[in-house]
Amino acid sequence: MTRDQMINHILSANVVAKAAAAHGHHPFGAILVSPEDTILMQQGNIDTVHHAETEIARRAATEYAPDFLWKCTLVSTGEPCAMCTGTLYWANIGRLVFGFEEVKLLELTGDHPANPTINLPSRTVLSHGQKKIEVHGPFPEIEEPLVEPHRDFWHR
Repeated sequence: MTRDQMINHILSANVVAKAAAAHGHHPFGAILVSPEDTILMQQGNIDTVHHAETEIARRAATEYAPDFLWKCTLVSTGEPCAMCTGTLYWANIGRLVFGFEEVKLLELTGDHPANPTINLPSRTVLSHGQKKIEVHGPFPEIEEPLVEPHRDFWHR
């Protein structure tokens, strides 16, 4: 997957994030991309424990074989938390692409009770596993449209 493809997919995931926010859910979005660069699934955040990335990885693990998922990419607007990264790992999704870092989210949310962020980067979580999952992100050149839905959401 080229950098331009990654950016386009992150922006597609941001459309999902905005739709989630429009329905009162946390403004995160994720998509699952096939080895042929087609979108297989999309998912917005549902609530504090049903994150977009976790839900899409769980659904993918029930619908696709592990060998196929190893060739797929999970694309997320923000860096997946430790829970989501772990779910991606166990689902056997071989590549992660995200737009902005978890520390940026902490800056936006502060101590919001619905999103008590954990400063544990996805690369750190994955470095403790036995699989070599590819990670790409952040993409500072598109950070602004990705964090835009978060600016007002967490201060309501």
